[in-house]
Order: sequence, then C-alpha cells, then structure tokens
Amino acid sequence: MPRGVAIPELRQQLFAALERVIARDGAGRLSGRAVTGEAGVATGLLYAHFADVDDFLAAYAVDRAFLVSAGAASLPGRVGTGDVAGNLCEAVLSASPASVLALARLLVSRPELAERVQAVLGDNTAGFDAIENAAAAYLAGEQRAGRVTAAADPAALALALVGVLHRLVLTGDAEPGRIRRAFTGLISAFAPATAG
Repeated sequence: MPRGVAIPELRQQLFAALERVIARDGAGRLSGRAVTGEAGVATGLLYAHFADVDDFLAAYAVDRAFLVSAGAASLPGRVGTGDVAGNLCEAVLSASPASVLALARLLVSRPELAERVQAVLGDNTAGFDAIENAAAAYLAGEQRAGRVTAAADPAALALALVGVLHRLVLTGDAEPGRIRRAFTGLISAFAPATAG
C-alpha cells in the first residue's frame, strides 16, 4: 500500500487479522508482525495506532468482549417471547463464533487481559462471564413466567450452557446448528409439561 493512504477501518482490519492468526497458529504465536502480515499492512501501522502489542491485544479484547456482552444483554428483555432455547442461541450467536473463539483463546493464554477488559467494561464482562450472568437472569425470568420449571436452577443451567459453548468454541466446533441442538437438549429438560 502506498505511504500516506488512509486505510478505512484499520482497527477492525487488524482485529480480524488477529482472529485469523489465532485460528491458524494459536494465541501463543501472536506477534505484531504476524498480525500486520496477515492484515497486509506495514508493521509500523500497528504502533501508529496502539502503544504496543499489549495495548493492541487489550483493545481487541475490550472490543470483542463488548460485542459478546451486548448480545447477551438482550436476553432479559426476551422473557416471555419466542422459544427459550432459541432466545439463548440467538443471543450467543450474535457475536461471530470466530470472534468468540479468538477471544476465549486469547484470554486463556493471557489472563491479565481479563483485568483490562473489566477495568473498561466492568466486572463479569470478560470471557463468558457476561453470557453466564445474562443467561441466569433470563432463565430466572422465564422461570417466574412459567416457561422454565420450578425445579430448574437458573444459575447452574446458565453455567452448563456456557460450559457447552466454551467446549465447542475452544475445540473449533462452534457450528450454530450444534450449539442450537445442545442448548435445546439442556433447556428441554426444564420445559413445563404441556397438556396433551
């Protein structure tokens, strides 16, 4: 690219490149050079926009954690509407599985980034915490509405859902249909019996 030419959406271009590097090489192989090479830009551009690689990684983690938590935040407003498992799937899948995978792998390999995300977004916002908390609140609301049985433990069920998601994401098998089947299987055990 010629010098002096502005690159639109450079941050997002670098973030997408980071996700591809993590998917291909793992979080342990991350470097500024790997990311800029993947993005097809000069190495110096990363440092023109971020203080260092750690600053870049923190900005990425905050950006993607915000996307994940925004999708999860919509759950409590869905109480009493649609399908319970479908609502959970829609909220979880609102962030791209590639982004969730890269974020999870990055936070596992660099746990100190979770503190930086929490400093910006607040407690319980890094990794899968936002999904777990929103799912527990949502399931408790559905329980009060009679769409989840009284026998269910919303917090434990939310933890189980996040455990399923975590496993599928970290193994690279977070295909939307598989997530839907798993969530439906877990939730259906706590659906009230219908008169028939």
